[in-house]
Amino acid sequence: MKEIYKNPILYYTAIPVIMLLWPLLVWAIYLPKAQEELKETMNQYKQAEPAMMEILTLDPGRLEAADPNDNTAEFTYYRVVDRVASLCGIPPSKCDLNARSIQTSGGQKNQSANVKLNQIDITKFARFLSTIQMRWPNLQCTKVILSQKPGLKDVWDVDVDFKYYY
Repeated sequence: MKEIYKNPILYYTAIPVIMLLWPLLVWAIYLPKAQEELKETMNQYKQAEPAMMEILTLDPGRLEAADPNDNTAEFTYYRVVDRVASLCGIPPSKCDLNARSIQTSGGQKNQSANVKLNQIDITKFARFLSTIQMRWPNLQCTKVILSQKPGLKDVWDVDVDFKYYY
């Protein structure tokens, strides 16, 4: 049996047969699966389209921040943190911001800031963090410290450090 593997005729016949079977396999199996997946994706899009339009009508500001290369609105921590905090239901009295000056290192400008959110629940903080990073892709969260208030179930003090790259 081992001698058959040494016979070149096996390879001269097996390789062309495999090459002929490959297009048939693609046509018979893979193409119908791809068409089914395309139909399923199109149906999912049709189902999601009303929800996307509802989001667009409820929050048209999402399109403003969609283009990260659009520099029409100058980034300022005070404006951005205030806007996102109010969007997430965090009152200004529970939000403390300390922005540092703009620094240049390696030819790139950056600015750091510290945001302290006092006595908020974890879901508001998670929404705040995901919203601010979604809307400002050049903003990086460098440190998060969560401190749960003793004796309270879902009340946290949050200390977050950000760095924005211009």
